[in-house]
Amino acid sequence: ISDKWPGYSLDLFTYPQHYYGDLEYVLIPHGIIVDRTERLAKDIVQDIGDNDIVVLCVLKGGYKFCADLVEHIKNLSRNSERFISMKVDFVRLKSYHNDQSVQDMQIMGGDDLSKLTGKVCFLWFFLLIQFFMFCKDIVGTGRTMKVLLNNIEKCKPKMIKVASLLVKRTSRPDGYRPDYYGFEIPDLFVVGYALDYNEHFRDLNHICVINDHGKAKYRV
Repeated sequence: ISDKWPGYSLDLFTYPQHYYGDLEYVLIPHGIIVDRTERLAKDIVQDIGDNDIVVLCVLKGGYKFCADLVEHIKNLSRNSERFISMKVDFVRLKSYHNDQSVQDMQIMGGDDLSKLTGKVCFLWFFLLIQFFMFCKDIVGTGRTMKVLLNNIEKCKPKMIKVASLLVKRTSRPDGYRPDYYGFEIPDLFVVGYALDYNEHFRDLNHICVINDHGKAKYRV
């Protein structure tokens, strides 16, 4: 999605009335998210071969993307001769205060990660991956990704793949790029489809850009 993309007018969509006046525009409508997620599921199924997988969902913003992606993979498995066994676990990463990323990140939850030893592990992210584009080179900040991957790699899983619904272009060049991603977007603070601003906007189906009034209204 181009930096110059003006988005869709809010008047074209339905969304919760309690957010009227808090949003600039719709960046990605829900229907497009669903279609793109289904395609990601198809790509993943083609790539994983005969491996069973462990899905590690990163809460809270990743839960809806994770649920929809897993359901698409299950549907593909049901309608093919190949059964894909999936186990799902959850971790929570806290790395934002209001709309600003913080240095000290917390990892909470999840079962004993040693159970991942020898397994194929998929990480379902929502909006935690960022990258820098300079000429033809692509470099990511991915600080959040690095912290989590460092912890998981200690358990020696057979394979690790990362899926992120959104990849954000940013000017901080030192990170990671996911194996699968849905949309590349400008450096905007977005909400909706389970992505929040101080626990608000998770009930918004579309991915939208929050405005200054919305940030002030829900700031803590």
